[in-house]
Amino acid sequence: MGPASFPVLRYSGFMTPFVARLDCPGSTSEKAGTSAACEGCPNQSVCASGAPKAPDPAIEGIRLKMASVKHKILVLSGKGGVGKSTFSANLAHALASDGTKEVAVLDVDICGPSIPKIMGLEGEQVHQSGSGWSPVYVEDNLAVMSVGFLLGSPDDAVIWRGPKKNGMIKQFLRDVDWGELDYLIVDTPPGTSDEHLSVVQYLSGAGIDGAVIITTPQEVSLQDVRKEIRFCQKVKLPIIGVVENMSGFVCPKCKNTSQIFPPTTGGAQRMCEDLSLPLLGQVPLDPRIGRNCDQGKSFLNEVPESPASMTYRTIIQTQKYCIIITPEVLLLCIQTTLSGLHLRH
Repeated sequence: MGPASFPVLRYSGFMTPFVARLDCPGSTSEKAGTSAACEGCPNQSVCASGAPKAPDPAIEGIRLKMASVKHKILVLSGKGGVGKSTFSANLAHALASDGTKEVAVLDVDICGPSIPKIMGLEGEQVHQSGSGWSPVYVEDNLAVMSVGFLLGSPDDAVIWRGPKKNGMIKQFLRDVDWGELDYLIVDTPPGTSDEHLSVVQYLSGAGIDGAVIITTPQEVSLQDVRKEIRFCQKVKLPIIGVVENMSGFVCPKCKNTSQIFPPTTGGAQRMCEDLSLPLLGQVPLDPRIGRNCDQGKSFLNEVPESPASMTYRTIIQTQKYCIIITPEVLLLCIQTTLSGLHLRH
């Protein structure tokens, strides 16, 4: 995707390109395109020329397509391997357990799609219909779309640069026949890369309820989560809350909890307190989570008595409450997100 297609946000008094360094002088500054901070920025030539940035025409088509989706939730993580896709799958299964709700999962982890495996859909293919691509269904009210369905083999590598990834995400949002949905769960790759920028940009006019950020207790994960929080603040994406995975191990015999990954700096709880963010819950380790993911089964359905399952259900109920969008709740979400602008770390 070329630099001219990125939208512009007002930030710190200047118009700042959507993808820009934190020290970006802004496109209306006298130093636009010429500052040392502009070196290597994809917007440098456009900012230097003073040319206006035209919005991507696909955004309006996506907005119309997404009008039939009530709630859109992004699942983010700063670090890989923290259980983000597992959370997305369990969230989708839990929401779909209410047979009156229509739920879908969109996997935009283009280079590492794991949702087909976790949802028990490995080897499935996408079909074209008169109204667009048809998603693959786990149940009558639970649909899934992933680049994994477009590969000849699960072992095939997706070796794409940013523009091709962006085009794929655009096609998923615009051309998939989602139908009427109550919830669209968007599972993203770790970090803050092309996929995140694209999905936020393309859904900017469609209304995103917010993001759930997944972490583990270790500081090595939390330091990347703080970057993810900064990303959300930068693009004005409300944060629904934070979930801490692998938060201790509950012995099935004595029920005592052991800290397998000690929260050396206070874990997600301390971070959320420092940044005034909601901590939705702390999910303990359970080896059966990994086993059910490998088997493509719903952990919540297979092991409902697990402490992890009970925590998941509490988190999901809390999250459902958080995304009841009224003007008051929306204002609270935005204020909560922006209140952590001055990070302590």
